Amino acid sequence: REAGDGHDGTWVAHPGLEALARAEFDKVMTGPNQLDRRLDDFATSASELLAPCKGRVTEAGVRGNIRVAIQYLAAWLEGNGCVPIDHLMEDAATAEIARSQLWQWATHGARLDDGRVVDRAWLQALFDEERTDLATDHAGRAIEAATELLRDMTMNEELEEFLTLPAYERLTEASKPRGEGDEQA
Repeated sequence: REAGDGHDGTWVAHPGLEALARAEFDKVMTGPNQLDRRLDDFATSASELLAPCKGRVTEAGVRGNIRVAIQYLAAWLEGNGCVPIDHLMEDAATAEIARSQLWQWATHGARLDDGRVVDRAWLQALFDEERTDLATDHAGRAIEAATELLRDMTMNEELEEFLTLPAYERLTEASKPRGEGDEQA
């Protein structure tokens, strides 16, 4: 399906699946990419791409975004960039989508299917609840750091460019050697 839709490649969860995926693309593609393939039946504008989603937003969906983003970020901050969460293999793209949706819903005051408005104060409370629940199942320090990172990025007035940029800053700060005279933990 992806090759038929014009993609040049796909993500595989394990290197052993690469040959199978490549074979499917080779059936459709005649060269190294599909840049020459025109999508004449597709047209969109910048305003359409930037418009908030009009789909249904639920509390379960908001909580799910928070939980997956926190779990992924916690693993990422500990050095694992591909993480099994709820029987799915997740990567930075999943956390990026979750974080961006949370920011967008709060920034634009999206309404839940029950009529409540998603705002930053409500998200703050959900972050605390989900962090507490997750800390019982995972390493507390990583969950705490991931929650704070997600909270910071979701509460900003401007959408951060990409999730891992401020995460890298935290990683490099945490990995700096202590200088002489610093207190030992």
